[in-house]
This record gives sequence, structure tokens and C-alpha cells, in this order.
Amino acid sequence: MEALDWTAIRQRLDDVGSSLTGPLLGAEECKAIAELFADDRRFRSTIDMSRYRFGQGRYRYFDRPLPELVADLRAAFWPHLLPIARAWAERLGRRAPWPDRFDEWIELCHDAGQTRPTPLLLRYGAGDWNALHRDLYGDLVFPLQVVIGLDRPGVDYTGGEFVTVEQRPRAQTRATTSAIAQGEGL
Repeated sequence: MEALDWTAIRQRLDDVGSSLTGPLLGAEECKAIAELFADDRRFRSTIDMSRYRFGQGRYRYFDRPLPELVADLRAAFWPHLLPIARAWAERLGRRAPWPDRFDEWIELCHDAGQTRPTPLLLRYGAGDWNALHRDLYGDLVFPLQVVIGLDRPGVDYTGGEFVTVEQRPRAQTRATTSAIAQGEGL
């Protein structure tokens, strides 16, 4: 995490609204996480996306305890994403309620009744897709999310670019697509 170019990531987030991170996980770590999808005991719920008109495919919310690697990544991202979130809130004239430590943020969420873990694992098949949406769960929200690619684009699948959109005042909406390499974050 410390080896990532956080200056470039922050600049890209400011310019475009999303940024690839560079490598976070190795192939074996990606495989280990992907293989968890088959273990029902690791998840608190499974969502069939077509049932809710979210797209085609399935995703599963991890239950506690989170897999160690997932928990470690969440905590490791916090000190890097927190200054970005605070700067954005300041520019927008909004309150930045996020504490310095990730465990304190989780405690605030729990105190507000937001106790269910939000990390999830997606599985898509040929032709599956995800509708444009904004993930929110409760009144306390952090404005940044990280998606990590577990498969190899062009080898394990084709297509699958991640689309982010920016709704600009008095201007056309701008879309950006990103191909996420295996082990890389967006």
C-alpha cells in the first residue's frame, strides 16, 4: 500500500473521479479470495442482481469475521483515502465526520446501527453486467470505494470495463471506463 503513488492517485481522483491504484494483490491472493465465493459460511447474504434489476450476475456480502486479507486492505486504505475524502468535503462546504482511525469509523457506524459488513464479492458470467448505481448503506457514508480485480482481463474474460460517471452542473454527464488488471484496485 505504501508503495502506491498516492500523489498520482489523488490527482487522478480529483481530475476524473476514479483512479487505478497499480498492483495490490498477487495472483494467488486473488485466486484465494475468488474461491471464497463457493463457501456459503463466509457470507451473510447473496444478491441475484436480476431480481432487483441491478443487472445480471450475483454478489455476496461477506459476514464476520471478514477474511483477513479483506480486513487488512480496508484498514490499510483508510489513512490514504481519508485525506482525499476530507479535502473533497471541504471543497463542497460539507462536514467531514470521519475520524483519523478506521476502527473508530467502524465504531461510529455500529453506534448508528450500521452493523453489517459491506465488503462484497461479485461474480459475473458471459453477458452479465452491473447497472449504474451508487452504493449507500445507512446515514453514515464514506465517499470513496475500492474495487479490486481478481481475474485477468483478456484471459479470464473479455469486456468488463468499469464505468464511472460524473454528473456536472450545467454540462453533459461524463463517463470514464477503466480496465482493472488482476490484483489492481480502482
